[in-house]
Amino acid sequence: MDYLAVIFLWTAYCTLHSILISIRFTTLLMRRLKNYFAFYRLFYVVISFVLLVPLIRYSSELESPMILSHEAPLSFIRYGLMSVSLLLFFWAFFFNYDFLSFFGIRQAMNYAKPITASKPAVLKQNGLLGIVRHPMYSALLVYLWCQTFRMVDLVINTLLTLYVLIGTWLEERKLVLEFGEAYIRYQRQVPMLVPSIRKRRRSERR
Repeated sequence: MDYLAVIFLWTAYCTLHSILISIRFTTLLMRRLKNYFAFYRLFYVVISFVLLVPLIRYSSELESPMILSHEAPLSFIRYGLMSVSLLLFFWAFFFNYDFLSFFGIRQAMNYAKPITASKPAVLKQNGLLGIVRHPMYSALLVYLWCQTFRMVDLVINTLLTLYVLIGTWLEERKLVLEFGEAYIRYQRQVPMLVPSIRKRRRSERR
């Protein structure tokens, strides 16, 4: 029964998380809130964190049988993968993305500024984005599976992996709409989640 509750709660969280950031919902809010929409991203990040903390706490306190024990040498491999995944995650977060916009801080800071014509979005393909299109998602998946010890961890990480894969696919559709043919070429050159430099090199030689 506890596993059913875990599945329901995490599925509900992921569903709500997706709806709140979906194009249809944000477009509706943008029309209703007008200039105040500048604060929505900040609200979205805060509410996501507030809901996530008790969910993680509830899941961690559940009694669940151990299915995997990370002892040497497996523990060394685990810590190595965790370290690499965290390095890649934060490197991408701070150097490949605008972290102020991610948290909604930049939008809130620009609330009082006069509206000017926005510059066209630029498709970034440098740094980690030159070897994998979604480095943060890749790092997150590796980190998740390094944290699998109990049966409940297996259930949660399977759900979150499905959520990341579906979310990545939906994000890809948004990016194709935003950047058009440029992103389609980028898709051919750079893999989505598994880092590789060979595919890009082959594409650049053609």
